Amino acid sequence: MILAAGVAALGIVVDSPAQHVRPEPARTIPAWIEAPGAETPVALERAEVEVATVGGLARTTLLLTLRNPNARILEGTLQFPLQPGQQVTAFALDIDGAMRDAVPVPKQQGRQVFESIERRNVDPALLEQTAGNHFRLRVYPLPARGTRQVRLVLDEPMRRDGEHWRLALPAGLLSAASAVSLRVHGATQAPILDGAFNAPQWQRDGDGQRTALQRGDAGSAAGLSVHFPASASVRAHVGQHGDVHYVLAELPVAATSKPRVIPRHVGLLWDASASGRKRDHAGEFALLDRYFKAMGDGRVQLRLLRDRGMDGGSFQVRGGDWSELRKALSTTVYDGATDLADWTPAQDIGEYLLVSDGLRNYGMQSVPSLAAGQRLYALASTTADASRLAALAEARGGRMVAWQGRAGLDAAAQALLSDGSHVVALEGEGVDQLVAQSRWVDEGILRVAGRLREPAGTIIVTIQDASGGRRIKLPVTSTGIAYPQVPQAWATWSVAQLSAEPERNRAAIARLGSEFSLVTAGTSLLVLDDPADYVRYDIPAPPELQAQVASLRATQTQSREASRTQRLDALSMDFAGRIAWWEREFPKGARPIVEARKAAAGAGALYSVAAPASSANERAAAASVAPPPAPVAEAPAADAATLDTVAVVGSGSARERDEDGASGQSTGARAATIRLQSWEPDSPYARRLRAAPTDQLYALYLDERDSRAASTAFYLDVAGMLLQRDRRDEALRVLSNLAELELENRHVLRVLGYRLMQAKAYPLAVQVFRQVSEMADEEPQSHRDLALALAADGARQEAIRHLYDVATRQWDGRFAEIELVALNELNQIVATSPAQLDTGFIDPRLLKNMPLDLRVALSWDSDNSDMDLWVTDPNGEKCYYSNTLTYQGGLISDDFTGGYGPEEFVLRDAKPGKYRIEAHYFGDRQQVVTGATTLSLRLSTAWGTRKQRDQTVTLRLSGKNESVLVGEFEVE
Repeated sequence: MILAAGVAALGIVVDSPAQHVRPEPARTIPAWIEAPGAETPVALERAEVEVATVGGLARTTLLLTLRNPNARILEGTLQFPLQPGQQVTAFALDIDGAMRDAVPVPKQQGRQVFESIERRNVDPALLEQTAGNHFRLRVYPLPARGTRQVRLVLDEPMRRDGEHWRLALPAGLLSAASAVSLRVHGATQAPILDGAFNAPQWQRDGDGQRTALQRGDAGSAAGLSVHFPASASVRAHVGQHGDVHYVLAELPVAATSKPRVIPRHVGLLWDASASGRKRDHAGEFALLDRYFKAMGDGRVQLRLLRDRGMDGGSFQVRGGDWSELRKALSTTVYDGATDLADWTPAQDIGEYLLVSDGLRNYGMQSVPSLAAGQRLYALASTTADASRLAALAEARGGRMVAWQGRAGLDAAAQALLSDGSHVVALEGEGVDQLVAQSRWVDEGILRVAGRLREPAGTIIVTIQDASGGRRIKLPVTSTGIAYPQVPQAWATWSVAQLSAEPERNRAAIARLGSEFSLVTAGTSLLVLDDPADYVRYDIPAPPELQAQVASLRATQTQSREASRTQRLDALSMDFAGRIAWWEREFPKGARPIVEARKAAAGAGALYSVAAPASSANERAAAASVAPPPAPVAEAPAADAATLDTVAVVGSGSARERDEDGASGQSTGARAATIRLQSWEPDSPYARRLRAAPTDQLYALYLDERDSRAASTAFYLDVAGMLLQRDRRDEALRVLSNLAELELENRHVLRVLGYRLMQAKAYPLAVQVFRQVSEMADEEPQSHRDLALALAADGARQEAIRHLYDVATRQWDGRFAEIELVALNELNQIVATSPAQLDTGFIDPRLLKNMPLDLRVALSWDSDNSDMDLWVTDPNGEKCYYSNTLTYQGGLISDDFTGGYGPEEFVLRDAKPGKYRIEAHYFGDRQQVVTGATTLSLRLSTAWGTRKQRDQTVTLRLSGKNESVLVGEFEVE
């Protein structure tokens, strides 16, 4: 069922297949509106609800009025869950007094465009699925002391309730509104209402009935439901989408069932991730108690599913007694992310029980398939992703059994322990791509939809029940009234089938979402104000803007091709400037301060500290005129006692290399040492954990966790301590909580990826950065992070393709000069690869390895934030954003003031002495996700050669104008 925005309610999803069981009253879950910076909460001022039905299908349209009582413009975010089977099929926003329909866009593009346009203070609105059955509506701007209206259209198949269809309405959302109107189309008499409202007064309104409701009328947890007469005969409905006709059949089926034989050897897949702490374990144990009583004697193989699956042991069940297994489950530690696929089926196991909320956020492998005769049942007391669980189970011969509260356990147990009526096969004559709403016949109704290939056809359903198998034939035709709900239902059920493996089926889900305007895991709905933005971001326009947008689009195509050529030419010129810098010999003696001052006076604007050179060409030109102008005081060397020596390498001088610099070999004898600053958090929990013996560290973390469960900094700190104590598996599990912590937060996932790289868990880092790159395709750092992880994991060919994409794509202007950093890294990978890489796709002008004695790269996790890299050399001269080229040739990249970095310091030929490396937090324009900004620094010696050595460190800066010593190079 679809409930309106904000409410859902997870009632019994599976009823008894043997007899009708009245659905448990739905628990109302209120929506909530977030508006950062609001002194007074944004309110839902009014809700207008209209319901239209065709057979057992319902379409609910909600017109919501949001009021901003504050004196400033705000962004409003409405968060809401939906029930299994519910689908948003349309969305619109008021613009200039008229409702403008949303258009479907790939999910990552929708978020990118929304945030980009929001920076320009223009009107976008975005509706997206966050994870599982949870949705988010973002609207900007909510005018100061003004209102905005949004319209949502929700389609759902209604539930059978005796002789009626039952449609649950969004009581949680309606109770939050100051005024509510409800209109039911096609109702000749006052509709029957159950639930929380007090005696509504219905009035005739056109072809339907309307009533007005006031705040407080919907206060019951049971919610509000409308009942419609249900037909006892077979019915077929037709709909048209484009040139294709779709048909949907509703077949009343006398459901029968019989107790099924429970195998003597079963596998129990127990979700022990951090989110498992929120499940109804008492209800799960009660259901398992009934299951094992039905088994009698047998054996259970337990597998614990977290970030990595773990063998939980083998347990005997004797006469239904499973106390040993129950004790093991009662002491299970719930921690880490969720990978539902890390298990291997055994041939001697008859069936598997998966106990989970269904929310998978870790791992890339597919959930294993089962052999013929094996089944998978998914048991869910809390369904964060019911579609995935249902699809997984039904594709493996079983079903999802969900319940809410102890009142639902009887029906859940009967569904688990009985073999009810279910679909064995779907065939069509003149009809193809048939899909059932569910494989199981619940509530005495079976729904099947398909595409008509001919004007008339036949749907053939084979059903298995207690009495055996039978075939049902239903003639269908394309004639009759066309209902838009029909093709939408077909698309929704098709997406549900694919949701068993949404990662593998991402493209197919996105295609269906785009074609049928569905909000899915891969597709969002977006509204834009300016017609030019539909062209700028290559988004299809709504009908009312199509002619205008087509005209604008025709003039843009030619200019786009021209701009790519120009961009590549400009990049090659900038890269030539970097080569000129690398080939130039810089003085290595003491810096003559008097001469430097005189030279600076003659250099004029070339060394302006207020405006550093904008390209490598300009910096190279500046280098040929004079060194930087201002003398810099000698920097004190770091106290050796505070630094950890982590690497000593023979780097050699960059002056002595092959003529083209591409061999990756360095022949000098100069040595360089990397020392990193010891960085320890000073919070009370950190002091407690540091003082603990190693074997007690993880237990103390669990003790502290509930007080800090929402803190990313907490997991980072604990994981760092565990890594220092060589407790790697525990450290990686603690780190994985970042994937469990916030749904689809790319900033948090970036921090997780950086820490996995530091821990040298490269395959895991690749998985995380792939997810980030899909979420934030418009940010070049996403592709660069993935490329570096791929290279570290040995996938160098794929890595250089990503880096070339970073170098050559057109990015937002706030990401200036990332292309030169990417080219430096691309050429380093090519030069040091053990096997020859294919570089035929790379412009030859951009292929040039430039080995370096020293290199530092700084990245960070928060958008709209300004971090600075400072490197002070043995002359006491600091290389930073106002002094981008030093006397001895140290060069720093353009300053990133808008987030993420990277900022890069490079030095081809390092003079002996100490190089002090610092990071400075200049400021930010947003609340960062970790309570501080997490920095990732990579320090390298002998860069671009096969003697290269790297050390990576991550640390946090918590306040503006804060600087921290990261470490130092010491060159002999």
